[in-house]
Amino acid sequence: MPIALTETEHALADAAAELCKRRATTAVTRQLLPKLAVGDLGPAWRDLVDQGLLTLHLPEDLGGGGAGLMELAVVAEQFGRHLMNGPWLPTVLASSLLAKSASDAARPWLEDFAEGAVGAVALDGLTAVEQDGGEFRVSGLSDPVPGLIDVDIVVARAQSANRPIWFVLTGADFKTVDTKPVDLTLSVARLELDWHHVPAEKVIELDEDRAALTMAALACAQAAGIASWAVDSAVEHLRSRHQFGKPLGAFQVLQHRAAMMLVRTEAAVAAAWDAARADQQVSSQWRLAAAQAFVTGPGPCLDVVFDYITMLGALGITWEHDAHLYQRKALALTAEFGPAKNWARALGEAALDRERSSRVDDPQVLSRLRADVGAVLDEFVAMPAEDDRHLDPWGRWTGGDRQRLLADARLIAPHLPEPYGRNAGPEEQAVIADEFASRGLSQPTLIVGDWALATLVAHGSDAQRDRFLGPSLRGELIWCQLFSEPEAGSDLASLRTRAVRVDGGWRLTGQKVWNSRACESHWGICLARTDPDAPKHQGLSYFLVEMSSEGVLARSIGQVNGQAELAEVFLDDVFVPDECLVGEPGDGWKLAVATLSNERLTMGAKLRYGSSRLARRLLDEDGRHAQTPDILAEIGEGVAREICLASMNLRTVLGRMTGRQMSAELSVNKVLNALAQRDGSRAIVGMVGPLGLEGDSPYVADYLGMPAMLFGGGTLEVQLNVIATRILKLPRG
Repeated sequence: MPIALTETEHALADAAAELCKRRATTAVTRQLLPKLAVGDLGPAWRDLVDQGLLTLHLPEDLGGGGAGLMELAVVAEQFGRHLMNGPWLPTVLASSLLAKSASDAARPWLEDFAEGAVGAVALDGLTAVEQDGGEFRVSGLSDPVPGLIDVDIVVARAQSANRPIWFVLTGADFKTVDTKPVDLTLSVARLELDWHHVPAEKVIELDEDRAALTMAALACAQAAGIASWAVDSAVEHLRSRHQFGKPLGAFQVLQHRAAMMLVRTEAAVAAAWDAARADQQVSSQWRLAAAQAFVTGPGPCLDVVFDYITMLGALGITWEHDAHLYQRKALALTAEFGPAKNWARALGEAALDRERSSRVDDPQVLSRLRADVGAVLDEFVAMPAEDDRHLDPWGRWTGGDRQRLLADARLIAPHLPEPYGRNAGPEEQAVIADEFASRGLSQPTLIVGDWALATLVAHGSDAQRDRFLGPSLRGELIWCQLFSEPEAGSDLASLRTRAVRVDGGWRLTGQKVWNSRACESHWGICLARTDPDAPKHQGLSYFLVEMSSEGVLARSIGQVNGQAELAEVFLDDVFVPDECLVGEPGDGWKLAVATLSNERLTMGAKLRYGSSRLARRLLDEDGRHAQTPDILAEIGEGVAREICLASMNLRTVLGRMTGRQMSAELSVNKVLNALAQRDGSRAIVGMVGPLGLEGDSPYVADYLGMPAMLFGGGTLEVQLNVIATRILKLPRG
């Protein structure tokens, strides 16, 4: 999915893509390569000026579009996808920084940019010495600067004795030292100054975090566009190229590689979008959003292009193939703004005392609902918590006075229709999630109960809904899932538990396994085979099994972390009355896999395992674990994963508000969530040191318990199969 969500953003993306197809194809770019390397603007530059794609973000009274960073990110993504040549990105970076400065003196330069001036940004390598009257002397040789040759205006940063300063260079203020570019579509040179005098009127006030945010959003967006091109090209290659008598895309190892390419690309899209939206938020959010974009975007997108090249084999390293041009641009973006590890450290440090907000940006949206929910939650917070039954280790709510309050207010499952929920759509769910988050509360979840109730709402009888929904929402009934079997795990349709028709109901016999909390549950949703002669997907039925029934034996399974969250369940001629069959006989598979129209949306990204909160706890509780750069980088990488997940969740909500299908985000999110918990948990084990020798350490328990989560949500390989065959439409093997 592209960065664009709204109709206006999609129209802008289409316009940018159309310009590239008309005036900046890769064939045209190849012909221009020698000229581009020495500062030629290319034939599309005048079109960029005329169509306002250089001035989208400039004030309207200067002839600009008055748009924001999000619109620039939308264009940057398309220019990455289509390999727009020339210094568009350096120019809009320079003009964006000036537009966001607090200096009135920036107006004349912005007027020049509105007329089509070329700009560049020089970040590091210069030293400044302050003079009287706010003037400076600046000297040094800058790091390589993209687009510097034949530039009109340079926004530069230099380090003074106590702070970095930003200033403007124009005309003959500086010399350049040319160098051979990695990105062949753009010139590169170093800026050389010999104690150059910078008058006070050329010094600009610029917030470092906001400058970083602008650069991160645009760099990450362009990198995401490059990666999107690589994914599309890889899929076409895998569909069309044959080996051993079948398409390359039919080989599972290549399917999984392509699926992971899509996962990394979608993560970069979400990261760029999150950085762009932060431009309209409070300044405390800027560093978090910028750093996560630099961590999540350019480097992983470079890996996506590399994976495509390795799929191509020798063809991918030939001069004639476009892949190396995209690879070079991705490499330049990865290098330009500093090592990702440095940004991970900055993110880890910033995240010690603040969190990235996943709120819907406009707090006035649905203000009456917001006030109503807020009043209930304020009452909830004021109630004594000691009467609650504690959350079980799976995060499932298990009743108490406060849960009954939320159930009566229809806030346990607000997506359900009345009278059980509020029939809340994406926008309403987002507002409700905001109100929980603003009070530091996690939204309630019934885990398996959520799935059971949604199935009953859509496919159950009135009697089943009356019997089960209210008590379940109040925490009086706990549910487990009786699907998996010893010989039918991921291949659920191969299950062998049988159900035989008898007077008044059915007799179920079989074995279920890996059932979470089956020993403590009151009811189970169970798939059983009612027609052994039908094709395996068609002979299944969906039952509600009371776990206290005669013939039900639930036996806990001890796990490596010392807990017994899972169980195996034996069904020995268990009678299930007709009123506990959901739907009709044979509907089981449909009910098990149906995606319901009132699907519950997730906001934020609270990880059960590998959470950055657990890593920060390690710093808080044990004095031996200092805030070293390496520790902060590990925390920052974990926070980046969590911000990315939360951004994908929020994009899904906002996308659905506009009526768009967000299936790719939902599928990719499952993989990213599993990887985030796996990688985060492993990182914490690497940080803990000798405390990891203690068997009751929460950090060890986190790592030992994590595999159960990976299996319980459907193995990573199964999820990659889904992405490869259903999203990328690769042929089945």
